[in-house]
Amino acid sequence: MKKSKSDELRSEYTRADLGKGVRGKHLKSYRAGTNLVLLRPDVAAVFPTDEAVNKALGSLIEVAENVGAATRPTKPRQK
Repeated sequence: MKKSKSDELRSEYTRADLGKGVRGKHLKSYRAGTNLVLLRPDVAAVFPTDEAVNKALGSLIEVAENVGAATRPTKPRQK
């Protein structure tokens, strides 16, 4: 595949103008702030935004916690 003329640096820019790159400069912050999840198409159709997904999962967590609290024994059973 041939590179088009637009893939090249413009003549007014030189590599020296861009400065020295630092490998992994933003890696730590990227990993700390990124939690991407790929949704199945049928799930994405029902929950089209991150807000909708977070609201649904938050509700599910509340239900799970309430059910767990209701079914969890308060004291260990004695034989």
